[in-house]
Amino acid sequence: MQELLLNIESKEVRLAFLKHGQLFDLVIERKRERQITGNVYKGRVTNILHNIQSAFIDINEGESGFIHISDIIENLKKFEEMFDMDFDMGASNSQNQNLKIDQVLKADQSVIVQVVKEPIGTKGARLTSKISLPGRYLVLLPNSPHRGVSRKIEDRAMRERLKKILRSFEMPQNMGLICRTASQGASADILIAEAQELLQTWQTIVENFNKASGPKLLYEESDLIKRAILTCVDKKLDRLLVDDYNVYQQCKRLYSPYAAEHLLRIEYYRDKTPIFSRFGIEKEIEKSLRRKIWLGSGGYLYFDQTEAMHTIDVNSGRSTNFKSEDVEETLVRINIEAAQEIARQLRVRNIGGLIICDFIDMRSKKNQRRVLDHLKDCMKEDSAKCTILGMSDFGLVEMTRQRSRGSLLQTIFTHCPYCHGSGHVKANETVSIEIERDLKKVIAVEQQFAIKLVVHPMLSHYLEPEDKPFLLELAESLNARLEWEVNDQLHINEYQFFSSITNKQIELK
Repeated sequence: MQELLLNIESKEVRLAFLKHGQLFDLVIERKRERQITGNVYKGRVTNILHNIQSAFIDINEGESGFIHISDIIENLKKFEEMFDMDFDMGASNSQNQNLKIDQVLKADQSVIVQVVKEPIGTKGARLTSKISLPGRYLVLLPNSPHRGVSRKIEDRAMRERLKKILRSFEMPQNMGLICRTASQGASADILIAEAQELLQTWQTIVENFNKASGPKLLYEESDLIKRAILTCVDKKLDRLLVDDYNVYQQCKRLYSPYAAEHLLRIEYYRDKTPIFSRFGIEKEIEKSLRRKIWLGSGGYLYFDQTEAMHTIDVNSGRSTNFKSEDVEETLVRINIEAAQEIARQLRVRNIGGLIICDFIDMRSKKNQRRVLDHLKDCMKEDSAKCTILGMSDFGLVEMTRQRSRGSLLQTIFTHCPYCHGSGHVKANETVSIEIERDLKKVIAVEQQFAIKLVVHPMLSHYLEPEDKPFLLELAESLNARLEWEVNDQLHINEYQFFSSITNKQIELK
């Protein structure tokens, strides 16, 4: 059974996709951090960067958006990747590949742009001037002449039928259309009606662009609720369970146009136990926030992040479930189990960018291929675009996963004010040694002989038995008097020296 759970809170909407009772995918959207991918804006060019052939554009969404020359000139390959297309109708190579950024954009120029990548951290949104307006069955390309059919439609007769319909559309010469996978079940009349609706949407965008005096949102992509309904219809899910009555009614209204396409049970969740607790999703979220993930066999995974990449380390741990006398086969089975869990965790954690998977070493090339093929099969179900390279002799697999929004960790956590994101603070003994060193400097260099030392209570508790008496004796041996004070407002590693006479802090150079 496949089902979608919608948890509605005042500041957050959570969507969980379950397969046979297990969490398969997770989306968390907060109202203060709404997704803007797909939105179309009137923007204003604020800065041209000649050295990297890019520009910053103000779209009135906090940080300025970023656009590269490749997102301005014709980029057929990008459309093929975005919509899984084979553009075999009207496709041609662009003649503008040698254009420079300052030939197409000027400072303070107004432009129509679309967000193709969410802003993450301090990085602004990635923008494109090649707009695409998606409908249920079609995608309109207002300034690209290409027409094509999704390669996921494999039936040759169906492809030819859709191509024939595309050719029959009377549209401006510079506009294109894409038939999405869902279009194979739609009649010609339905496709024509949606094409006209998309054209009207584009005309409205252009009119609003001409009316707007500054940066402004011109078109907003579907919200999470509507995307949830379309996901249920596209993936032929069995049930949609919602824990908010108003959203439940909204879901039924949104679903009604697609009722003939797929029979979906939309139910209102009435139990007192919160929906995510009832189905074990809260525990899965907590699990996915940990560094260490246990596998059913007793093996485990370590997830770590650096500035450049994510790394996943597979370990055999206390694996006892595989009763094979062949050690190599046991390791292969652990790796295969790990590959399946890695694919699931990447979706739930929404990890994007460069990822390195360190599998347990296997001697046989055949076994390496088995594990790699299983990983690729598991990643095929991922809605994010993934590229997986081969496995090295050391068992390392390099892969990339499309980064569409902030990861689960970025959504739920913020940087620790103590360790500043490093995950480490100094050991108490290290701080004690630093205090001894600085106390000598305060007395010998700053010529202070009446001193008050202020530390955090936890550090004071550590220093009390041995280090405090030693520091008092040290000060006395240097003809100084040391007083002791605690302040729970200090960082756990922080300490301060004050003059006992003037009560002013002693700043060390």
